[in-house]
Parts: sequence; C-alpha cells; structure tokens
Amino acid sequence: MRYTNVCLHDFGYELPPVLLSSVAIEERLQPLYQRLKLPAGRLELMTGIESRRLWEPGTLPSTAAAAAGAVAITRAGIAVEDISCLLFTSVSRDMMEPATASFVHRNLGLPSSCLVFDISNACLGFLDGMVMLANMLELGQLQAGLLVAGETAEDLITSTLHHLNTDQSLTRKSIKPLFASLTIGSGAVAMVMTTREYRDSGHYLRGGAFRAHTQHNDLCQGGQSSEQGTLMATDSEQLLEKGIETAAACWPAFLEELDWDSASIDRFFCHQVGKAHAQLLFETLDLDPRKNFQTLTMMGNVGSVSAPITMAIGIEQEALISGQRAAILGIGSGINSLMLGIDW
Repeated sequence: MRYTNVCLHDFGYELPPVLLSSVAIEERLQPLYQRLKLPAGRLELMTGIESRRLWEPGTLPSTAAAAAGAVAITRAGIAVEDISCLLFTSVSRDMMEPATASFVHRNLGLPSSCLVFDISNACLGFLDGMVMLANMLELGQLQAGLLVAGETAEDLITSTLHHLNTDQSLTRKSIKPLFASLTIGSGAVAMVMTTREYRDSGHYLRGGAFRAHTQHNDLCQGGQSSEQGTLMATDSEQLLEKGIETAAACWPAFLEELDWDSASIDRFFCHQVGKAHAQLLFETLDLDPRKNFQTLTMMGNVGSVSAPITMAIGIEQEALISGQRAAILGIGSGINSLMLGIDW
C-alpha cells in the first residue's frame, strides 16, 4: 500500500463546548461509589484522563462533522464543486438509514456529482477512509475528496452512568466492563485530500500497512438497547493485550512496506485509549515516547476522531512541521491495526 500522488491538506476540527471532568463523573457516581466503597480518583488514576468534551444536547454526528468539513474546505482553499467524494467515517451516526454522509453532503452544499457513503470500522474509520480516498486519487478517478467524522458520546455516557447507579446487582468485578465507556468523549474532524496535479499541498500520504486479529472481536462490543440506552462492554485488560499484539504484528510490515526505520519518524499520533495503552505500545514497538503527541488528558478516547484530531492539534502546536515525517498508529476493536506514513 504505497502512494506517490496523494496530498493531504490542513485538518478542520471542532471541539465540543461542554467539559466533563473525571472528577465530575465520579461525583455523579456517588451512589455506586458509596455502595461498593470505591476510592475517589480511581477513574483519572487508571486512565490518565482529566476531562473529555461533549456536545450540547441534540447535536447530531452529521452536524458536527459538517462543521469540521467546512473548516477543512476553507483551509484547503479548493472549490466546493471540485469535491468528487465525501466519506463519513464515525462510529456515531444520525440513524441507520440513510447514510450519515448524505446529511453532511447536503449541509455542505457539495455537488451532485460527488460520490457519498459511510465507512464504519470502530476507531479506525477515519484512517480507513484515508486509504479508500487515497486509492481513488492514486488511480486518477478523482482530483479531490473530503473525509469527515463526528463522534457523539453523550448517550453512551448518560446510559452508562444510569446503569452503574441503578443496577444493584453490580459488583466491583462486574463494573469493570462498563468503566471503559467513561473514557469516551465527543469531537469532530475533517480533511481534504487531493492529487498533486490538482493542488500540491507539500504534505503527502506515503502508504501504510494493516493487520487483523478478529478472533478477539468479542473484547469490546456495544450498541443500543431499547431498555437501557447505549451501552458498551469492554474487557479492558484483554483488549489492551490483544490490541498491542496486533500492532506489534503490523509495525514491521509498515516499516518494510515504506522502507522506513523508526529513527526517521519525527512524530507519532496514536489512537488514544488510556495512559497504560500508550506506554505499553511504545515499549513493545521500542519507540521513543517523547515522539508521541497526545491529547488524551483533555479529550479522552474520541473514537474515529481520536488520532486525526490529535494530529490536527499537534500541527497547530508545531509538534509536526513541514519537512518532518509522521506515523499514525491505529488500533480498533475488532481487533484491527492500521498504520499510515506521512511526509508532512
């Protein structure tokens, strides 16, 4: 998976206005904490997450994604009518049918000649979208396309808090699969990708590698129940172990595919789950943790938005500058790993 003609443009992103701290979550869980005699501060201590962001009530994934998309189009400086493909890549969606991309397409006023569809692959959706769009650009099927993602964690957090406080059968052991849901946050991100001939940004997607470990697809599963709302069950310890194992299989294939070595990479942007995940990933791959740019403490796990919005903020803060090399290291429940190389 190599590319020679794919340009990346500046990201657009939106940070939700509501800040929800780990301390505030524990305050809402006082009935549970008192019943099970849980120590305060355990959520931040276990995850490294101080806060996560949420949208105002009623915000749709398409609304958030379209706002980020509008910023990305403006920053890329391209004509709306030249966008020939729109991919919506979030876990969250407006409804089962039609595709959420169709609402984003309408909100942005994109042309009728634009190919429109959703891609969903847990936390790897945006990275998968980069691959799909890059393939079409490399083949010369289009000149410019737009990727968007808008994650909305509000229902998941509300349902999880309610379930933890009201289910009297829960024990210290049985609450563990639910606590991972309290690391999730909301956010939106977007990016325009083009061919060099249409608009050479000087930033290039070079390629990547992927590995699947789907015999462990039962370690993180979620959905909506008519009785309990949106809930997710996660075996955090096993997901950590098998996720890192999958990344360890992907990493040498990534280096071989691009003919890179780890020393040549200036900055890493990863899907963010928790501080233990990042530490073990860099130890296992023998990488310098000082090269890892993170937004975990202030944003938590933002699903498909997590890695790209972290890269967007890193670029704004000049953690990655023109002429440097970056790698996006993605791991998603399923379990899958996708790693992409970028010359910025």
